[in-house]
Amino acid sequence: MKAIFLDIETTGLDAGRHRPIDIAFKIIDVSKGELVGSYESVVNIGKEAWNRRDLGSVQINGYTWEEVSSGKSPEKVAEEIIEIFQKAGVQRLKSVFVCQNPAFDRGFFTQLIDIYKQENFNWPYHWLDFASMYWALLAKENSKNHKPFPEEINLSKNEIAKRNGLKIEQEPHKAMHGVDHLIECYKTVVGMGKDKAHAIK
Repeated sequence: MKAIFLDIETTGLDAGRHRPIDIAFKIIDVSKGELVGSYESVVNIGKEAWNRRDLGSVQINGYTWEEVSSGKSPEKVAEEIIEIFQKAGVQRLKSVFVCQNPAFDRGFFTQLIDIYKQENFNWPYHWLDFASMYWALLAKENSKNHKPFPEEINLSKNEIAKRNGLKIEQEPHKAMHGVDHLIECYKTVVGMGKDKAHAIK
């Protein structure tokens, strides 16, 4: 089974108004822990779309117009993603997407490759979120140890990382930083190949 660990940086939170400006993913055979393919690119969305940016969002990812304008066109990025997915054998039932926040990332990914193209390629429609994996495993661990589930819990990737002895994501936020940090957290909490999951906290 292949997992596509994916992260996207954008000009804001609203997929109806804002645009993806940085996309990265790594395709990993999770049973073996082997890298099958990887990709990252800045996306040149054009000046008009850039002018609709949310200033708070671009402050977090640190992108400037100079950086964005040097990126590849959305069409070129889509073409390259399709080529890598086909080469890696990304197919429904044999692959899943894994993100920290798939409800966010999926909307922006679909701006690059629309849902009908994804259907025609028979790509996976399951987008799994890491926070839910952590929630389920923590609930199981607490039940096994007869501990109550916390009344309050922060499910951000950085907080999960800190609770489990990992560093937080490198700043400023870049898509590949997010992918690498997500994979590190996944290996620790869920396990992958020879990397066995730790007792989670």
